[in-house]
Amino acid sequence: MTRKLEVSFNSPQCGWMSIGFDDGVSEFHTTTAHSPHETALPELMQILTALADEESPQNAYTLKWNRDPEEFDFQFFRDGDKLLLQIYQYPTDEREATDREMVYEHSGPVKEVVAAFAETFEQLYQDRDTDEFEFNWRQPFPYNEFKEFKSRIN
Repeated sequence: MTRKLEVSFNSPQCGWMSIGFDDGVSEFHTTTAHSPHETALPELMQILTALADEESPQNAYTLKWNRDPEEFDFQFFRDGDKLLLQIYQYPTDEREATDREMVYEHSGPVKEVVAAFAETFEQLYQDRDTDEFEFNWRQPFPYNEFKEFKSRIN
């Protein structure tokens, strides 16, 4: 039985953004920083765009993100029409594999998982002016990646 994933990325504040994952059985919430992984948000959109493409030859991706001093790996594995998301937390930026802990895991249909991210990306886009996204995230909104993501999932 698959559980519907809900993804939340809240309005950024002072270079930080709260993010959350909840599938009704397990949940994970944290904050992420705009640096040193400055391209994490656009890379996430690129990864999900590729995973939504059934013709894409690559089926596994790792996105690095951080909370400072903690670091995260968001790992995505596509197997046919299923997508597995695993989030690992490292206690420091040294990213020692023996020190990592899996803090969240979700498996579901690719379309449903990508749609969950699409909802939160759309909300970030809609609220970008009101929330002064670029000032508060200290990074430009990833317009090109968002546009490509939307075009591939619609």
